[in-house]
Amino acid sequence: VQLQASGGGLVQVGGSLRLSCTASGLRLDQYGVGWFRQAPGKEREAVSCITNTGGSQYYKDSVKDRFTISRDNAKNMVYLQMNSLKPEDTAVYFCAAVLGRPSLQPDYTYWGQGTLVTVSS
Repeated sequence: VQLQASGGGLVQVGGSLRLSCTASGLRLDQYGVGWFRQAPGKEREAVSCITNTGGSQYYKDSVKDRFTISRDNAKNMVYLQMNSLKPEDTAVYFCAAVLGRPSLQPDYTYWGQGTLVTVSS
């Protein structure tokens, strides 16, 4: 089983990026998926999560109205659209998967390698 996050990069303040999470050896349509991030010198924190059907999404307060999580189960992909990016969004972003209902706690079974997002001011 492997999860892989991609789509990170360098963007200016106010810019946008879309992160993708893909899975191999795992049918994501059976899993809740979360996005987490870890900034230098800080603990990993939850950003958003989505149920296996996509019917419910949850967000960290500081990213509400700026980030949108979505999924395409036919493609075995989950996305995180990030708009109006701020310097404090700079971090390595990870996706993770869990059977059952996801949450903004790090109680996930599978974790992918991260992708770096750098927001320059």
